[in-house]
Amino acid sequence: MTEAEAEAGNELMRLAKAIARHDRLYHAQDSPEITDAEYDALVRRNAELEAEFPQLVRVDSPSRKVGHAAASSPLSKVPHTVRMMSLDNAFSDEEVAEFVARVRRFLNLADDAEVAMTAEDKIDGLSCSLRYEQGRLVRAATRGDGQVGEDVTTNVASIKDIPQVLLPSRLREGPGVGQSDLDSVFGSEGPTPSPSRLREGNVPAVFEIRGEVYMSKADFLALNDAQAAKDEKLFATPRNAAAGSLRQKDARVTASRPLRFLAHGWGAASEVPGTTQLEVMQCIAAWGVPVSPLLTRCGGVEDMLQHYRSIREQRADLPYDIDGVVYKVDRLDWQQRLGFVAKAPRWGLAHKFAAEQAETTILAIDIQVGRTGKLTPVGRLKPVLVGGVTVTNVTLHNRDEIGRLGLRVGDRIVLQRAGDVIPQVVDNLTREEVRAPYVFPDHCPECGSEAVAEEGEVDVRCTGGLICPAQRTERLRHFVSRAALDIEGLGEKTIAEFFALGWLESPADVFRLRKRRSEILTREGWKDKSVDNLLAAIEAKRSPDAARLLFGLGIRHVGAVTARDLMKRFGTLPKLREVAQPADEESRAELTAIDGIGPAVVEALGDFFHEPHNCEVWDDLLSEVSPPPYIVETRNSPVAGKTVVFTGKLETMSRDEAKAQAEALGARSAGSVSAKTDLVVAGPGAGSKLKQAEKLGIEVIDEAAWAEIVKAAR
Repeated sequence: MTEAEAEAGNELMRLAKAIARHDRLYHAQDSPEITDAEYDALVRRNAELEAEFPQLVRVDSPSRKVGHAAASSPLSKVPHTVRMMSLDNAFSDEEVAEFVARVRRFLNLADDAEVAMTAEDKIDGLSCSLRYEQGRLVRAATRGDGQVGEDVTTNVASIKDIPQVLLPSRLREGPGVGQSDLDSVFGSEGPTPSPSRLREGNVPAVFEIRGEVYMSKADFLALNDAQAAKDEKLFATPRNAAAGSLRQKDARVTASRPLRFLAHGWGAASEVPGTTQLEVMQCIAAWGVPVSPLLTRCGGVEDMLQHYRSIREQRADLPYDIDGVVYKVDRLDWQQRLGFVAKAPRWGLAHKFAAEQAETTILAIDIQVGRTGKLTPVGRLKPVLVGGVTVTNVTLHNRDEIGRLGLRVGDRIVLQRAGDVIPQVVDNLTREEVRAPYVFPDHCPECGSEAVAEEGEVDVRCTGGLICPAQRTERLRHFVSRAALDIEGLGEKTIAEFFALGWLESPADVFRLRKRRSEILTREGWKDKSVDNLLAAIEAKRSPDAARLLFGLGIRHVGAVTARDLMKRFGTLPKLREVAQPADEESRAELTAIDGIGPAVVEALGDFFHEPHNCEVWDDLLSEVSPPPYIVETRNSPVAGKTVVFTGKLETMSRDEAKAQAEALGARSAGSVSAKTDLVVAGPGAGSKLKQAEKLGIEVIDEAAWAEIVKAAR
């Protein structure tokens, strides 16, 4: 692995942890600690690294997740029929232009073809989905993790912007609505409306309206004044106040709060009343649900950017908080073709507003030791307010970064919160002052072992390995983390406590904690129920996913994606060891033949199994757990589980769209033809790849035949 890859892998690990924590604070606890701009910077940096190093994408990557699982609360959980997605972000005009160009390429459009977009202000509220059946509101749910949210149906009943019944405009615009008018649309047989009459009124039988529950700036200030008068807790932001108010057990509390709602889209629908985004949003408005007054249709990039600048100028005067502008491809048939990536639609983009910079002073530089032994310097700062949030520390990344900026304790620095990088020190205002330079430690502050940087690497690492308490506890935390074994109840404090007692020194010890039930009960804070819950969570992982288990071992360079790739190829952990342990030329060739597995991974696996202690840990663990053979899930299609190569010019779709179709059908899209290729889709101008396929006797079809395969699988 190169120096850049090593640095990127470490940074992606830190980002995944940080973003997961802030997701939990924001979505599940309604108590964010950082600004939206700071959060966006973290997410954006993660996306940049993943784009540059796709082989390092983690299974717990923030790019694969939406929001956060609903927190423990009295509100019941409800699944979303259609997943509530997030949006990718842009922070510059150039990125917006690239977004439109990307849409053109994916849809294989001519350079001069109009790509119309809707544009509207991005309100900073709590996402909510309103499900109407036969025109009547039957359920309201928060976004949660995008798949499961919290039921807030009773609570939204008090929000005046949310109608209990969707009424066509012809009824709402008259002098008054009587029972006979309602009967004409919904029937007179009781609470169930007449579907046929609803269709006449252009209200589908099932329609989920999605938008944001928010609190206006004026109402927020008034609410905090009232809270202060009662000597009660103040809310940090209008979004925080709206979220806390909506997610109340007592609906009367929600009713006492001045909440509002703006629709921005839809989810499940028995029929869609329009062929464009704008048409459907106009229908939603006609049914009595508020939409943004700034929603408009733009004919191209210049129109989009002009509307963005117009909204930015109005931002301070708007009655509610916004943090950017949202663009969506207007044509719904194009939206369907574009589809989705892991957590966001290809047809939508959030153009965020720029953030701020601030000056402060470095009070101290602390060294943190991670599970891989890396020594990470962290600057402790004189508290500074940036975008409404007090910041007290910042990562300084590594020894070279400190040297590049000439950072020392006492320096006055500029802290950047712009969206294109992680919040970081961008300038040292006092580097010319004559003071002793900061000396990076050459020994681990945790165990005293020598700390060195391997040749070609910037990271300084502790050489103590498993004798270093920081690495041992961090590795155990990683082993039970959500991305690995995902064992609920073994948090940082518990691991540290059990480690100090000598109960938890290796991964296998986790599964031997059942023998210490009576001892755990003697510890402060542990009761029968909490101990039994912990042991039950551990026992539930006796047959773990093999890829997660492999990732959880923390083998260097074996991230979540690499672990999955290895298990897809070998199926079981013993088979992987059988191939990797010899570390000879034959095993190297077999490993590097796997797409995405390079020499660094092969070397790391060889080093791992060459160390007797690691083999002992491996054997000890597999004596406690029995991971089943790894099975790749595929869809029921003729190409499921097969490798497909596209070559030549595709005339009805772009190469990206073709690859997306293959992946949706359970196939793997490869870039070259080999003996492992199952199918080649050849268009006009196919050259060497087609010849190679014919030489190897691989099935070749044209684009029309591929389209039939896709059509048959729908």
